[in-house]
Amino acid sequence: MNYNTQNAKIASITEKTLIVGIDVGSETHYARAFDWRNYEYSKKPFAFNNDEAGFAAFKAWMEDMADKHGKEAVIPGMEPTGHYWLNLGAYLQEQGMKPVHVNPHHVKKSKELDDNNPNKNDRKDPKTIAGLVNEGRFSYPYIPTGIYAEIRNLSNLRIQTQEELTRIKNRIARWFSIYFPEIKDVYKNPDAVSGMMVIKKAPLPCDIKELGVDGVNQVWRDAKLKGAGLKRARTLVSAAEHSIGSTEAPGSAR
Repeated sequence: MNYNTQNAKIASITEKTLIVGIDVGSETHYARAFDWRNYEYSKKPFAFNNDEAGFAAFKAWMEDMADKHGKEAVIPGMEPTGHYWLNLGAYLQEQGMKPVHVNPHHVKKSKELDDNNPNKNDRKDPKTIAGLVNEGRFSYPYIPTGIYAEIRNLSNLRIQTQEELTRIKNRIARWFSIYFPEIKDVYKNPDAVSGMMVIKKAPLPCDIKELGVDGVNQVWRDAKLKGAGLKRARTLVSAAEHSIGSTEAPGSAR
């Protein structure tokens, strides 16, 4: 049986199911409890903090609701709001529940069904979320544990690092395009090691001209860099001498 179809999701909600809609916040969450007919059991939204005591109080509240109304299963539903849901989702999973996600776009579009008002508030959102869960319009998030959590975190860190490196490279390329566009005739990659060594000491074309061929070559010799010598130094200084790069605000450019 495919448990990801909408029919299968609807079938998983029975008379013995308590549906809890949760509006996730950065510090405080709000929840409302409903049965399979969208009849609300909670008289007002239950507010709980995003901490251990708050989670324990929320669990006790759900258990009390389930016992009071003869429910055997609880389905907590929420929007995947940034990273704020992660700790709550992991806690619910540890308690043997299966937290589910509803599409934020669906929540936004469904808000007007009750009062023709699209505005967001802590009382309306949990009800809208629970209604979408009741209709089977939800998904099961994968919350990894153990080594799988490590793999996911490392993978995310790798992606973030790659994105940061790309941003830095783009900033460097932009800087060269403004102040020293001719460097592309000297280096295929503007972040070449020998080029960066010179730029650190003489950032602008005027600084490179002042440093001169011997000065540029000496920078590489001091660093014991191989593959860069007088020929490359002459090419770099010549490019600096004929540069059309901006000469305005040299202090901030450096």
